Amino acid sequence: MTRVSRYRSARAKLAAGWRDRALSLKAVAFGLVGVVNTVVDYGVFLFARAEFDQSPAALATFTQLSSACGCGDAAVVSLIAANTLSWLVAVTGSYIMNSSITFAAESGRELRWRAYFAFVASGVAGWLANTAALLVAAEVLLLPVWLAKALAILASFIVNFSLSHFVVFRVRPGAENKARNDA
Repeated sequence: MTRVSRYRSARAKLAAGWRDRALSLKAVAFGLVGVVNTVVDYGVFLFARAEFDQSPAALATFTQLSSACGCGDAAVVSLIAANTLSWLVAVTGSYIMNSSITFAAESGRELRWRAYFAFVASGVAGWLANTAALLVAAEVLLLPVWLAKALAILASFIVNFSLSHFVVFRVRPGAENKARNDA
């Protein structure tokens, strides 16, 4: 199969999937779970950033890290640290809620370590999109940090839903009929 025909085939499947009502309902459920996780992510981020900025030990550590890696000043490292902490808390809650609600048919509403680690691994792409958008918005576009974080969350939503639906919680061959019956 040529690259063009693979692309067309994948594009046709994606277009059909977006028209499928089940996918739309999953996107809505994923979005609602995302609202809860956004509040958690945002709250933990703001709390962690405030604590890091007031902690002499954290500031000293971030200064050392920024000097060692040559990756900006301590403020940039503080942003990355707060964002990483908030992401870790939010991704765990997201896995639990999405396994139980959004992708219940695919997961059987069971929490599994292997699925959790796959979810976290796929979420790394969302974290990278989130962190890149945060840094570009805050450091390049000079937007206020609260707005930069909101834009970062939107970027990661797009990446996370796509990977969750098409990779982590995809219907396995042979399980397609079971998933349809369970939905």
